Amino acid sequence: MQATDMVLTRQGLRFCGRLWPCTIGKGGVLAAKREGDGATPVGAHRIVGMLYRPDRLAKPADWAVPIRPGDLWSDDAQHEDYNQMVRAPYPHSHESLRRADPLYDIVLLTDWNWPHARRGHGSAIFLHRWRRAGYPTEGCVAFRPDHLRRICRLIRFETRLIVPPTMV
Repeated sequence: MQATDMVLTRQGLRFCGRLWPCTIGKGGVLAAKREGDGATPVGAHRIVGMLYRPDRLAKPADWAVPIRPGDLWSDDAQHEDYNQMVRAPYPHSHESLRRADPLYDIVLLTDWNWPHARRGHGSAIFLHRWRRAGYPTEGCVAFRPDHLRRICRLIRFETRLIVPPTMV
């Protein structure tokens, strides 16, 4: 592990000398993640991007990319765009990145099953805002909104999300 890593623990996410409360997937942590299991996958996941809603908040980091109307994420495991950002209109199964609720006002993208997605291994793992404390995700890692904004300012190019096998 490196000093710049974010390490998931049973108490929260350890990062930059602090423990950040977070929630994980409703399926817990799994070493063999599968599509639809709701689990957060074990592994060392690089942070490969940051998306944000410019109509709701200031740019959280100089490398953040705005979420525009029509930005979607393909979750159709049978399609070649699976686990990729796509644009509307998109006739295949997808999730809107520009949501009515604030859940995706900031999204940190990991390299879980990306950029060359393997069918059946699960769609993207994001770091995003939580619905409320203790409310599980579909496999992502979620934080208080103010904590997520602070984490975004602390991330470096080499930052990884470490989900250790001891979490299983």
